[in-house]
Amino acid sequence: MEGISIDVKRVGAREDVALLQIRGFIDTTTAPEVHRVLASLLRDGLVNIVVDMAGVGYVSSAGWGSFVGEIRDIREKGGDLRIVHMAPEVSEVFEMLEFNRIIQAYDHLEEAIDDFDISLGLDITAGVTREIYHEATPGEAPQPEMEMPAPAAPAAGPAGRELSEDLLPISEKIRRIVIEFPVGGLWHIWKTLRTPRFGNTKINLFRLYRILREMNLDTKEKRFRFYRSR
Repeated sequence: MEGISIDVKRVGAREDVALLQIRGFIDTTTAPEVHRVLASLLRDGLVNIVVDMAGVGYVSSAGWGSFVGEIRDIREKGGDLRIVHMAPEVSEVFEMLEFNRIIQAYDHLEEAIDDFDISLGLDITAGVTREIYHEATPGEAPQPEMEMPAPAAPAAGPAGRELSEDLLPISEKIRRIVIEFPVGGLWHIWKTLRTPRFGNTKINLFRLYRILREMNLDTKEKRFRFYRSR
């Protein structure tokens, strides 16, 4: 279609993540092509999708709508959609329209792909060497991630009895998840909360993001700093 080109590749440890590399612009004339490609992926059972927008110079509100409109179906099928490599002018509109509250964005392609593999419980270090770095302060060299700590001991309840993790306040559940796996994204935290260990806690993604923001844990960099401070 004139004004846009979309290449689709399979990536990830099991090659079950669809990578869309888009070039051109996304507006009312080209958004239908984005919708067509996303719908085709869902029909093929590819529900984990990364959109590389390094070649996109402009996205209108209608263009963003083509992604947001598919999010519900994607997540209902157990997947998610993530965006990488947005140009500053594209990212500005993305945040101005507050789509950053709905769709996760990343600076690096590998980070977005790893998040999907990690959420599936895959060992992303198998067969390859990957190091995760925390955000360095000016003049400080990036530091590789150290060994993960052992799970935190259950909190004590009345009369010294241990409080079961499924009875903990949601903020404490989130802290435990972050301490055990600080590189996990919003989706990882959301899915872990829904496990029997944490009482199958059901929470809207938007509310979870707001809680993380209130706890100052709304970015991976903040979560990793929290983990290192323990």
